[in-house]
Amino acid sequence: MNALIVYYSRTDVTKGIAKQLQEKLDCDIEEITDNGKYDGKFGFLKGGMNASMGRSSDINPITKNPADYDLVIIGTPVWASNMATPVFTYLIQNRDKIKKMASFCTCISGGYEATLEKIADVSGKKQISTMFLTSKDIENPSEKINNFINKID
Repeated sequence: MNALIVYYSRTDVTKGIAKQLQEKLDCDIEEITDNGKYDGKFGFLKGGMNASMGRSSDINPITKNPADYDLVIIGTPVWASNMATPVFTYLIQNRDKIKKMASFCTCISGGYEATLEKIADVSGKKQISTMFLTSKDIENPSEKINNFINKID
């Protein structure tokens, strides 16, 4: 299966999981970037507010067309029980190009259920696999990653 992992990571936690998935799936990867709009403490607060209000944001142009892939895997941190605003923007811009979809999110401890539901709602796609990783899971994510991949295959 030709897969693409697309993720946003403010603190590199989501990026680390995306890279582990890429290695195991041997697939393409693309990071959503926004020129540091959500860096630092103020960016953290602004990100949570924008996510909870359902706002989109300016993201840099992507280099990979999701229409070229059988499966797109979306990765996001949880911001105020929502996906990160740059991921929301990516989905709005590209949902019609996505054939099949899976998603994962990283969080401190909660908000993942609402986040994964919102990804499905915004994309309009049934998720073939989902995964959430709390701060405790990040220390040893292998079992959750393997379960996530097994549902894809």
